[in-house]
Amino acid sequence: MAIPSKFDAARVEEKWYSYWMEQNFFASTPDEREPYTIVIPPPNVTGVLHMGHMLNNSLQDILIRRARMKGLNACWVPGTDHASIATEAKVVARLKEQGIDKNSLSREAFLKHAWEWTDEYGGVILQQLKKLGCSCDWDRTKFTLDDDMYASVIKVFVDLYRKGLIYRGYRMVNWDPEAQTTLSDEEVIFVEKPGFLYHIAYAVEGSDEKVIIATTRPETLLGDTAVCIHPEDERYSHLKGKRVIVPIANRSIPIIEDEYVDREFGTGCLKVTPAHDINDKELGEKHKLEVIDIFNADASLNSFGLHYEGQDRFVVRKAIAKELETLGVLVKQEPYQHNVGTSERTKAVIEPRLSDQWFLRMEELAKPALNAVLASDEVNLVPAKFNNTYRHWMENIRDWNISRQLWWGQQIPAYYYGDGKEDFVVAETADEALALAQEKTGNTGLTLNDLKQDPDVLDTWFSSWLWPISVFDGIRFPENKEVNYYYPTQDLVTGPDILFFWVARMIISGYEYRKEQPFSNVYLTGLVRDKQGRKMSKQLGNSPDALKLISDYGADAVRVGLMLSAAAGNDLLFDESLCQQGKNFANKIWNAYRLIDGWEVDENASLNQQNEEALNWYENKFYATLESIEDHFSKYRISDALMAVYKLLWDDFCSWLLEAVKPAYGSPIDQPSLQRIKGLFELNLKLMHPFMPFLTEELWQHMTNRTTEEALIISAWPSPKNFETKILADFELATKIVSGVRNFRKERNLPQKEALPLYLVANANDVNYHSLIEKMAGVETIHWVESAPEQSGASFRVGTLECFIPLAGSVDMEAEKAKLEEELRYAKGFLQSVRKKLENERFVSNAPEKVIAMERKKEADALEKISLLEKSLSAL
Repeated sequence: MAIPSKFDAARVEEKWYSYWMEQNFFASTPDEREPYTIVIPPPNVTGVLHMGHMLNNSLQDILIRRARMKGLNACWVPGTDHASIATEAKVVARLKEQGIDKNSLSREAFLKHAWEWTDEYGGVILQQLKKLGCSCDWDRTKFTLDDDMYASVIKVFVDLYRKGLIYRGYRMVNWDPEAQTTLSDEEVIFVEKPGFLYHIAYAVEGSDEKVIIATTRPETLLGDTAVCIHPEDERYSHLKGKRVIVPIANRSIPIIEDEYVDREFGTGCLKVTPAHDINDKELGEKHKLEVIDIFNADASLNSFGLHYEGQDRFVVRKAIAKELETLGVLVKQEPYQHNVGTSERTKAVIEPRLSDQWFLRMEELAKPALNAVLASDEVNLVPAKFNNTYRHWMENIRDWNISRQLWWGQQIPAYYYGDGKEDFVVAETADEALALAQEKTGNTGLTLNDLKQDPDVLDTWFSSWLWPISVFDGIRFPENKEVNYYYPTQDLVTGPDILFFWVARMIISGYEYRKEQPFSNVYLTGLVRDKQGRKMSKQLGNSPDALKLISDYGADAVRVGLMLSAAAGNDLLFDESLCQQGKNFANKIWNAYRLIDGWEVDENASLNQQNEEALNWYENKFYATLESIEDHFSKYRISDALMAVYKLLWDDFCSWLLEAVKPAYGSPIDQPSLQRIKGLFELNLKLMHPFMPFLTEELWQHMTNRTTEEALIISAWPSPKNFETKILADFELATKIVSGVRNFRKERNLPQKEALPLYLVANANDVNYHSLIEKMAGVETIHWVESAPEQSGASFRVGTLECFIPLAGSVDMEAEKAKLEEELRYAKGFLQSVRKKLENERFVSNAPEKVIAMERKKEADALEKISLLEKSLSAL
């Protein structure tokens, strides 16, 4: 079938993705082959495709397609995350639109709504990934709330509890008033915000004296239970043992002493609010202070807020400042910049809050994971610059708050049988819990109705930290065939923003439950930013519609556009013009094959020497490039690997090889040449396939009739072969000569058809590919001479080789002379600037040797250029 004149990306994408799916090419089952496994970083179940997903999943697909072609049993497991906070927030918002308050529903009724939402919107992102060409084993798609995944999480909780690693504690936690749940320390983002430092006077009881307190949160004074001074601060030594009156609340509180107080900050007097500050809580415990919590769950004030009850904390902050001013106790209010903790998910300002929560002890668990990255190299972070970040986090790890005050997620398997804080048991099922409770209490009369399960759910990360194991059911059945075959996985592609949230925790769980790393390499992508360097966001309106890009440019073009500027660990400055560049590349390859396919063939002609030389060169060039591509892949320089393929196809294949073998207009090409060109083009398609799967499969299938077993997606990746560097060097010299002649024509507006004489100051043996040079440069004859002829003409150098072209009568001599003089002036000015640098002692003594060597080379090149220009002018 004749190849269409244009590449229709949409048609081709639909056609081949359906074909690959029908033929089960993405599927993997354990067999005798070596496995290559990637688990997808599960996106939020209700998420939609954005640029970060496009980058991340394009990289994974490139790795998995290449592995498949290399004969490995490639298994890419897709799936989604239930995303407790984000999903519950969306469901609550939808219920609100329907006039339903979450608190008016039972847990079961709310979860019914949540599942309806998930069924309606969940998994959309996985369908969108298919548009990108992702070759996941879709039959393996997992969801973190699937029954088996849920059971795995519960099993791990019970196991860690029985090992003494999970405990329940009354702690100061990070409270998100918008999501109304606790957050782990890692989910709190500190943002510098402008505020005020309020200086407030507290009256000393039984005197006219006042102490001045400096605070950024005047509203919390309603929860103050002490004022603290440094025991060695002479300014306040006379206040020891006295009491002060809290303004507005008019409560009497003690003045206590503690070395914790920073005498230099503010006034050196510290208000102590144990319910609303982690450090104040510790002071409160030490000095046995009363704890007064003034906030409701939504950060409005409760009854301890007095006449501010029911008002939002920030509204109260302004109102209380005004009231203090009216009372004459607001001494001053000054602008103050400070770091404020905010929720990573909702962006709400975090409120420190005392609460009973579940925690996981991390110190001992983290040790094997720290060793795996920094000592044994069992896990390799790419780029390695993230090792220090990892070390810092892991060496300063704190116990993980794993409970969340939500309903969407895995419900904590703790069952209470009484009113006491310790009246609970932990078990995988209610029946097992009942047996444990009866045993613990000695009360065999207890029934399931007497048990009440903890209403909280587990942190979403507590399910996704098991992902590489649980997707193969390795928690419930640790010796099953699948987990023993596919685990540990090979590569993980993710963002550095979840290096601790997810990556480190997966490594921890891997060593705890499989005694080995969950993956060998972690490729950390950068953030996708706009061309101005801004992070892409809905608010800025600078995040392109990912599906529209695919529609406008084609999936292959978008993949190429993303990869061209996606160095590992570095942020990608995305510009839509990169997708256009990808589209241009696709069209270039398409048209290259159309050119080949359109040549007439002489079945009887034999391979001519000129074509054989060019084909031999390209074959060597291909294997040299393959070697460098394999090196790039081994170092996860995927962008560099694509650039090597890009240059091989665009420059070497299209610009040089096809030009070299292209038959004269109206003439046929010999059959042996065409066969070899097509064979080389097939090799090109194999190299390109991981990057541009749709285009390459379409061209591959156009080239000849193929069976299902011969599809490009499962064809063999090219094997390395020896190549001759001399052939490559000789051809490169020839291309530089051709380029020099072409530049000569261009600068003088000489037609391509006008054959030119070319003089090379060399022996004929010094330069190969004579007939190719003559054909591609439009040279009538190459003259081999000992020195350039004494006649008007232009010289240029290729390395040490001097090339000379006489100026024919068609060239304007005066214009030529003016041009050469201008070039000479520029060359002399350039030489002067280089010498100025080299004569600068400071530069020479401080600059690296490499830089100095480069400057000396510039000097030598400039002198050579000047010599050639002067010679040309002299000849004129």
